[in-house]
Amino acid sequence: MIEGRRADSARRRERVLKALNEAIKQGDSLSVSAIARRAGVDRTFFYRHRDLLAQIHAAEAAPAVGLESGTQVTRASLQADLANAQDRNVRLTARVRQLEDRLSELLGDQAWKESGLGATADIEELQRQIVQLEQMNVELTGQLEERQAELDAARGANRELTRALNQARA
Repeated sequence: MIEGRRADSARRRERVLKALNEAIKQGDSLSVSAIARRAGVDRTFFYRHRDLLAQIHAAEAAPAVGLESGTQVTRASLQADLANAQDRNVRLTARVRQLEDRLSELLGDQAWKESGLGATADIEELQRQIVQLEQMNVELTGQLEERQAELDAARGANRELTRALNQARA
């Protein structure tokens, strides 16, 4: 009975090694679960045979060979690709949020103008003209005050001359 168990264990080991070698050659998943499924053994088998578990973990960390594209894919390279993809996803999410905010602002402005509540282009032009006219009004008021002062001075001089003439006759 003990010999039967040992023979069964040896057959399972052979199936596991064969499944591991096939997975490595084909570039398939090298996880404990995948190899156990492929070899037709329970996962606990690997934890009773630590050397097989160590071989699976070593194969996972080692670069893959025999890929058609000529590139080697390792767990580390896949993790780096995943990290880069996640960073890119964060950047793209932020950009989408920025574009959505800008679009919302533009659509809001458009709706405001179309509703008649916002200032139209004509009103803006009229407001510019009002500002120009107010500036002209200030300038003209300043000129009027200068001329009024000159007129007051001329009248004062006229009065003085008239008084002097009247006193000279009397």
